Amino acid sequence: MEPELQRRVQRYGWDRASASYESFWAEQLRPAQDLLLRLAGIRPGERVIELASGTGLVTFRIAEQLAGTGHLVATDISQKMVDVVRSRAEREGIPVDARRMDAEALDFPDGSFDVALCALGLMYCPDPPTAMREMHRVLVPGGRAAAAVWGARRNCGWAEIFPIVERRVASDVCPLFFQLGTGDAMAETFRFAGFDDVRSERLDVILRYATAEDAIGAAFAGGPVALAYSRFDDQTRDGAHREYLESIASYQRGDGYEIPGEYVVTVATRR
Repeated sequence: MEPELQRRVQRYGWDRASASYESFWAEQLRPAQDLLLRLAGIRPGERVIELASGTGLVTFRIAEQLAGTGHLVATDISQKMVDVVRSRAEREGIPVDARRMDAEALDFPDGSFDVALCALGLMYCPDPPTAMREMHRVLVPGGRAAAAVWGARRNCGWAEIFPIVERRVASDVCPLFFQLGTGDAMAETFRFAGFDDVRSERLDVILRYATAEDAIGAAFAGGPVALAYSRFDDQTRDGAHREYLESIASYQRGDGYEIPGEYVVTVATRR
């Protein structure tokens, strides 16, 4: 896929998902975010940039750690995601500079930040190594980068969502979605981008949904296939929903679902 096309798919897809994202994913993503923030070790007074900030699930936790000191920039390719962060920051008086920005072309001078983070966003970049090199560039020497991605496909029970959608409409979404989470790919890519002291941790989780409707909403409306899903007519949606529920049937527990997942979280230091 052409990089520019993939960027447009991501931008407008996440615009679509912005209204549903938190309701379906806030709790499910929290274990990865907890580990990411622990490994990043943000301290008051530091200058922090977050890539692919989404609706601010990590952003506002960073703001708490900074406690009104330092400087926090939240970036995302989706304007609607940025608007959600900006609106909450203004409403609650939280010092966050929210900007629409491509993770592969950060509009900041070299050495602008002490910490760069990306929580579950690098999988969506057309060229993740470029995004990592940008993280490296905007950090001061000794600055820290930390990122989380989904793990290996075989360890993510919801992974059939991609072929299910692709069979109905060309989604152009994340052709290599699980690549960074496979083997040592995440750590090796950070090293390739110029980082030292690279270390990764894997985290097994269970994604819990109380109803089939919640599981469907998370997979289709609140995630990366939201743009493709918006093109479905009612009959196509019903068929896709049935097929997805069949793919996760072994994880059904009563009326709900407990779906396995895996995260990889990596922290590294700029030379």
